[in-house]
Parts: sequence; structure tokens; C-alpha cells
Amino acid sequence: MLVHGFTDLGAGWCEVAPRLAEHGHVIAPDLRGHGDSEWIGAGGYYHFMDYVADLDDVIRQLANPRVVLVGHSMGGSVCGYYAGIRPERLAALVLVEGLGPPDLMGGEGPTRTAGWIDGWRAAREKPAKVMASLDEAVRRLRRHDDRLAEPLAQKLAELGTRAVPGGYQWKHDPLHGTFGPYAYRLETARRYWERVTCPVLAIDGAQSKLNLPDAERASRRASFANIRHLVIDGAGHAVQRHQPAALATAIVAHAS
Repeated sequence: MLVHGFTDLGAGWCEVAPRLAEHGHVIAPDLRGHGDSEWIGAGGYYHFMDYVADLDDVIRQLANPRVVLVGHSMGGSVCGYYAGIRPERLAALVLVEGLGPPDLMGGEGPTRTAGWIDGWRAAREKPAKVMASLDEAVRRLRRHDDRLAEPLAQKLAELGTRAVPGGYQWKHDPLHGTFGPYAYRLETARRYWERVTCPVLAIDGAQSKLNLPDAERASRRASFANIRHLVIDGAGHAVQRHQPAALATAIVAHAS
């Protein structure tokens, strides 16, 4: 089960999934409001635990008895929570740059709540951005990921956009561009991680620019009872894009 990150989609695993499919049944869902999943209705919001509940339902409906759960970035946070809720359901867990963002617990309060309300209202009221061409989508992907090769960027642009009058839009709901009402709480995350019983593999990209300091990552890994750490060279934050073969090999070895 491959769980993508923020504003990505299940098809973002397109270079990894075929390699894993040689060893088992692969499921790569679109989280709600991403990819081809429906957007939340008027008045709704994407609260983080909604993703966890959705993952639980997908696993219940589609997964084989032996589940290897892999999460990238935000998807890693989703998988880490799930693994603490249903520890008996997993055979192995892989967190790819997925030990969470910086602890922001001190940032909650009336100012954040007001910003959340104003943010989602503004996102709903203004028209979604339209890109004139797929080439523009490719340029945007590569601007945010300088290790993304042109052919894969083209493929991801095609998979991650839909045609609209005047051009193309990203498939994910623009509402994801707003911040939620609740800050990330490391203390809370640790309570889930401490209940994980399966073997865990934490993978980092050696050239990642979106990662926590080494000491902080080591401290978070220590919350898991049975964890190994692997650094993949030649990869930034999006390891599945930069080194898909090495990532697939690591996943298979960990799951064996």
C-alpha cells in the first residue's frame, strides 16, 4: 500500500509500483481531494485524521491479509498514525521522508483559527489557477524539484492535471493550499509511533532540502520499537521520483 504526499497523487508512484508489483499486490490510492478522488463539499475541510480513516477503509476493503505500508512525506505521517491505531494489521512499515514536519504545537490559538477560516473562504471564492499548457505544468514541477528529470516531469504533468477551458489545472483541490486549524504536535505523534509493533524502515534522501536536522530525525526514530534507517544517495525529498529502483529494492528487502 503506497500512500503519496501533499498535493501528489497515487500515480506519483508510477516508477516504483511496477517494480513492487513483481513481488505482490500493489495499491496506490489517491487521498481525498487529491488525484481523481472527489473534492470535499461546500463547508467541508481536509482534516488530517480524515486521511487516516480513509486509509483504514481502503485497507479493509482492498488489501491482502499481509500488508506492507509505505508512506511518503505527508503520507508517511498518515501511515505512522495508522500503524499506531492498527498495529496488528501491518507486516512492515516504510516511512519515506515521512517522520513529520517541525513541531508547531505552540502555534495554535485564535490567530491560527482566524487564519484557517479566512484561508479556506478565500480559496473557495477565488477561481482555481489555470495553466496555459502542459509545458507550464512541467516547468512548475521542475522548479519545485530540481532533481526531477524532464521525461518523468512530463509524465507526472499529464497524470496530475486535468484539461479545463483555457488550459490545465492540477487535480488536487486548491483548498489544500491553506493551513489547517490544528498545528502538528510531535508529542501526539509519538503516542502513535510508540504503539507500532511491526518492523519499520525510515528512508531519507541524501540530498533532501525538506528534512529535519539529523538529531531531530534520530530522536523521532527512537519512538519506534523496531526501526532501521536508510539514506539513499542521489535523491532529494521525492525519493520515489529520483531513485525509484533503489527505493523499490529497499522496500522489498524490508518486507521480506
